[in-house]
Amino acid sequence: MVKKYFRKKQARKKQLIKATFPRVQVFSLLLGISLFIYAYFIEPNWIEIRQVQITLPHLAPEFNGYRVVQISDIHTDRTMTPKRLDHLFQLVNQQQPDLIAITGDFVTRHAQRFIPNLQNSIAQLHPRDQTVAVLGNHDYWADANAIAFALKQANISLLQNDIYTIERGNSKLNIAGVDDVWVGKSRLDVVLEKLPPQGATILLAHEPDFADTSAATKRFDLQFSGHSHAGQMRLPFFRPLVLPPLGEKYYEGLYQFGEMKLYTNRGIGMTGLHLRFNSRPEITVFTLNAAA
Repeated sequence: MVKKYFRKKQARKKQLIKATFPRVQVFSLLLGISLFIYAYFIEPNWIEIRQVQITLPHLAPEFNGYRVVQISDIHTDRTMTPKRLDHLFQLVNQQQPDLIAITGDFVTRHAQRFIPNLQNSIAQLHPRDQTVAVLGNHDYWADANAIAFALKQANISLLQNDIYTIERGNSKLNIAGVDDVWVGKSRLDVVLEKLPPQGATILLAHEPDFADTSAATKRFDLQFSGHSHAGQMRLPFFRPLVLPPLGEKYYEGLYQFGEMKLYTNRGIGMTGLHLRFNSRPEITVFTLNAAA
C-alpha cells in the first residue's frame, strides 16, 4: 500500500511538471519578445532631456544662466534615419541653447552613404552663439575628413585641438576641444598653449576617461564626454557588462575631480546590436552658474 501511494504521488508530480513546463516556455518566450520590442523599438526612440544645474568656479557673472546643450554619439547609420535626425535636432533647438556641444561619433561607418543625411539635418541647429564639436573614434574609422567637411558646411566649429571663445563684454567663456584620444590624435599640449589665461573653460573630449589627464592640468572647469553609451544594454542596479576602452571608469553622469567636473552623456545612437535597455538616449541641458 505504501509503495502504491508513493508511485501515485510520483506520477501526479510528473504530470504537474509536464503541465507546468509548457506554460513556463510560453511565458519566457513572451517575455523575451516583449523585451526585444522594448529594446529595439521603444527605448532607442525614448530620448531623455536631462536638466543639469552646474556651478563653475571661474565663470564670470556675465555668463550666469548660460545654457549649453550637449549631445553625443549620434552614430548616423541605417537605423538613424533622416526622420530620427530631424526629430533629435528639433528637440535640441527647443531647449533654446546659447551653445550646442557635440562630443563625437557622428557616423558609425560607410561615411559616404550616411554623411548626406547627417549634413542635411544637422544644419537646422540654431543656438544663440555657436555649435561646437569634436570627432570620435568612429568618425576616424569612417572618414574623418569627409565628416569634418560636412560639419563645416553646416556652420559647426570643429575643435581639433583648438579653442573657441565666447565673449560677453570683457568676460570670456572658453570652449576647448581635444581631438580623438583613442586614435592618437589628441594634443592637449597644443590646446593648453592656445588657451587664454582668463575665463572659465569647458573641454570637449570624446572619451570620458581622459578626465584623469585633463583634470591634472587644473586648467579646465568642466569636461563633456560621450563614447560609453552607458553600456547601451545594462541590468538595473549593476555596472554595465560591456564598456569601450577609455569609457570604462566614468561611463555615465556627473563626476568631480577637484575643481573640475566631468559629465558623460549616454549618447543618441547605437553600435553593435541596435538595442538599448536601461540606457535611454540623452540630450543634456546645462545651466551654468557663477560661484557666489
